[in-house]
Amino acid sequence: MKHDKKLHFSPKEREQFLQLLGDHSAVTILSHIHPDADAIGTSLGIYLLLKKEGYRVEIANATRELPRHLDFLEGFGRIKQKIDYDNSLIITCDCGSLDRLGFDVEGRRIINIDHHPSNTRFGTLNLVRPEAVSSSEVAYRFLEPLFEIPGGSAEAFYAALISDTRYFTTANVSEESFEVARELIARGVEPGSVAQAMLQRRSLASLRVLGRALESLQLYLGGQVAVMIVTREDLEATGARYDDLDGIVDYARSLVTVEVAIMVVERSGSRKVSLRSKGADVMRIAQAFGGGGHTVAAGFETDTLPTRELIERLLEMIKEEGVVTTQ
Repeated sequence: MKHDKKLHFSPKEREQFLQLLGDHSAVTILSHIHPDADAIGTSLGIYLLLKKEGYRVEIANATRELPRHLDFLEGFGRIKQKIDYDNSLIITCDCGSLDRLGFDVEGRRIINIDHHPSNTRFGTLNLVRPEAVSSSEVAYRFLEPLFEIPGGSAEAFYAALISDTRYFTTANVSEESFEVARELIARGVEPGSVAQAMLQRRSLASLRVLGRALESLQLYLGGQVAVMIVTREDLEATGARYDDLDGIVDYARSLVTVEVAIMVVERSGSRKVSLRSKGADVMRIAQAFGGGGHTVAAGFETDTLPTRELIERLLEMIKEEGVVTTQ
């Protein structure tokens, strides 16, 4: 959804945010498991800001292996795999539902910052704006009138923004997207350095596993659906980690006839599925399997079906739901 104006937040929302901060002696910032750049960048941006403001704050993610190409961001090394603070205020970033956190935060008060339409609004305060191009845009636009945005936060927010817009190529990019980028650059971000750090530091393993994924590519439904499979054997043979798979599904979507791209990644006992489209609604497919996301970019994880049966079920559902046209 395009938008050309700043995101709207009410005075009451900002008042409640500050009240929640004031009611707690510590803050814990979390993002979804297997985090992407938007999750990490938004989390770090808020972490660095609150730390500069003098708050007692920690940042954690339940995933052991974080995206290595984001290690240039200030504070990256401070991300833990556990929560140390008791009864702290929880701030979740880019997370659509509580089960995606990987932590037990029952009984805690939560500030939920996100831009996924499928967000379940689980927070005490829900700052969810589906019209935003990234969760970092939500965080920046909400926090900017309240605090001075430090340079490290600006860089983290910018990295998140360019990643979730695929470097300003997604359909929801608007004048406002570039205005947010401009403001962050004015706060000291160097666009060339950030782009180089994110795009030109791939591991050899990531290229090797890309080759295997492309070899597995099959077309269905008259060439409108592309499916790739990455097996555990592929990961072991190439030495690739799960974060090395970022962006691979977009290669399948780039084919001229393809309207929907699917990538199935076999994990220990489960399969992670990424869905991408050129306009068709794949979010409702992901939601049918307990996942979520955006209209053109969604996903889920399942342990109920073997890979081949899962692909057959996905293809059946794509046909039944009319996600692509069939002859």
